[in-house]
This record gives sequence, structure tokens and C-alpha cells, in this order.
Amino acid sequence: MNIDKTMKFNVEKESNDNIKIILKEVYEALQEKGYNPINQIVGYILSGDPTYITSYNDARTKIRTIERDELLEKMVINYIGLEK
Repeated sequence: MNIDKTMKFNVEKESNDNIKIILKEVYEALQEKGYNPINQIVGYILSGDPTYITSYNDARTKIRTIERDELLEKMVINYIGLEK
């Protein structure tokens, strides 16, 4: 393996609208249950442990339909203002 080369990372694209809807639903479920949604979602993304997400309103099942790397990609795109 040549360490001077940059590896390319590609993921299949999920609909931006679908990701937004799911993330908002998960956020709302966490908030309704009294959790800090941002902390819980970050914990899930960093660890991959779905128990950071409540099962209330199927939030845990919903967020697991999105690959974590894809979720991070969409967040970075949104954060730096490149969202289409």
C-alpha cells in the first residue's frame, strides 16, 4: 500500500429529503423523551451503538436505515453550505 496516495471514499446516495425527515423525527423523539437530542445523535454516530437512540416512535429503527458515514457526509455538506 502506498501511503502517499489519497484513498477515495464513495457512498451510495440516499435522498436528502429522506435523511432530513428521518433525522428530524429522531430528534423529536429524543426531545420528547427528555434527552439532549444532539448529544444522543452524536453518541450514536461516533460509536455506532443504537442504544443512544430511543426506541420511542421507532426512532432507533429509523436512524439505522441511514448509514452513519452517509449521515456524516450530509451533515458536513449542510454545515459548509453546499446543500443542493
